[in-house]
Amino acid sequence: MLSLLGGIFLGWSLGANDASNVFGTAVSSRMIKFWTAALLASFFVIAGALVSGRPGIETLKGLTTFKLEHAVIISIAAALTVTVMTVMALPVSASQAVIGGILGIGILNKQIYLSGLGKVILCWVGTPTGAALIAFCTYYALGRLYNHLRFTIFNADILIRTCMIIAGSYGAYALGANNVANVTAVFVGAGTLSVFNAALIGGASIALGILTFSRPVMETVGRRLIELDPFSALIVVLSLAITVHIYALIGVPVSTSQAVIGGVLGIGIIKGVKTISRKTLRHILIAWSLTPIIACFLSMVIYFSVHLRYMPHH
Repeated sequence: MLSLLGGIFLGWSLGANDASNVFGTAVSSRMIKFWTAALLASFFVIAGALVSGRPGIETLKGLTTFKLEHAVIISIAAALTVTVMTVMALPVSASQAVIGGILGIGILNKQIYLSGLGKVILCWVGTPTGAALIAFCTYYALGRLYNHLRFTIFNADILIRTCMIIAGSYGAYALGANNVANVTAVFVGAGTLSVFNAALIGGASIALGILTFSRPVMETVGRRLIELDPFSALIVVLSLAITVHIYALIGVPVSTSQAVIGGVLGIGIIKGVKTISRKTLRHILIAWSLTPIIACFLSMVIYFSVHLRYMPHH
């Protein structure tokens, strides 16, 4: 059990960070109470991990050959990277941190399976662009339907609130399905956990992060998107959920933070406004390139530190 602590810590930090992507807008705009959002998110994260988590777990465990020691090093390196990036206030991708950690071990062991890695990197690029495209399409499709139905202000408020709960729950399901692999796939690769146990422990640790520490992030991160009107905010959450769920089915863990940014960009293209400043965009690109490199470096450093032997002088 002790060996799993790195993975559980990573799951906890992932839950604390990423729940804001699926429910932050609804909570910060006071459409949904925090505890309603937290309980729904926790339930659907675990459901997503158990029902649809297998493909991502299979992909990550196939990137290199693991021993239990390697799995522990990778999860600690990834968790530290996520913590460093969060402190630097950069949008963090646990997926990139885990794969950076796997690469570090793979380089040291001279064992990296490039076909799986190519698929993963392609999907990283596809996450924000895919979310932007989905946001663009759903905005027009649902917007036309919404305008056609001509709701009163009261009815429109109830409808948007209900849709926010449904979209947030779906987003949490997709988060669990897609990101559980980041938390425990390395332990499946090391032969320590079965896929079912990995999905259960990973999902539960993400849920723990949501329940214990996601409130400050949910209440502040949501406000960064709330310059969007409620309908646009709903479209962003919906496009995130669809994008991340598609990648869960393909079996590649991707970043919900990057999917949110893609969704916001999609809305920005429609509205012709600079929803995201160049400075923010630059920060995102820096985080994108730094996350896997830092995690790769940390896993190598931890690996070397663990294997240092004190040689006494004769």
